Amino acid sequence: MNIIKRYRFSLTFVAIIIIFLFARPELGLEMITRTGNSFREMLSVLPPIFILLGVLEVWVPREVIMRNLGEDSGLRGMLLSILMGAAAAGPLYVAFPVGVTMLKKGARYTNVAIFLFSWSTLKIPLILFETAALGWQITALRAAINLPAIVLLAHLTDRLLPAQEKLAMREKIAQAEMNEHRGKEGEK
Repeated sequence: MNIIKRYRFSLTFVAIIIIFLFARPELGLEMITRTGNSFREMLSVLPPIFILLGVLEVWVPREVIMRNLGEDSGLRGMLLSILMGAAAAGPLYVAFPVGVTMLKKGARYTNVAIFLFSWSTLKIPLILFETAALGWQITALRAAINLPAIVLLAHLTDRLLPAQEKLAMREKIAQAEMNEHRGKEGEK
């Protein structure tokens, strides 16, 4: 029963596809094709990201993250988060494991939110494409509006998130890390 509850959204999606396969076969097949294409795209992006996360986990000490992105990082942490998000490549769903790793290493919630928001709106390739398509004036205006909005929304998110929820998230991350470590020891 726990597995059904855990995967209820995926199972609902599969049920919807099955219904469409019988009711409107061409639409059902199109749904399967698009889902398969998205899945293949995700599989092509995730392995390099997991390698990057492994490098971040092993080579970047916790102290470096805490100093540059932690509670006392101030403006430097916010700017670094914006730059990291803007320089990122890949779809937004890739940013979330990176954000979890940042939290695991002691990054401030505000800086993780800034990183995620910047990834979604300020990526350099997006800005270059937008400049070519719409002109530098519109791109500059959008960036001028988005930058303060990103910082404001990140601070708001941090303030609205209850302290016990932040603690629970960090504990959940730490517990998952301990379970992973125990699993590796059990394999030996």
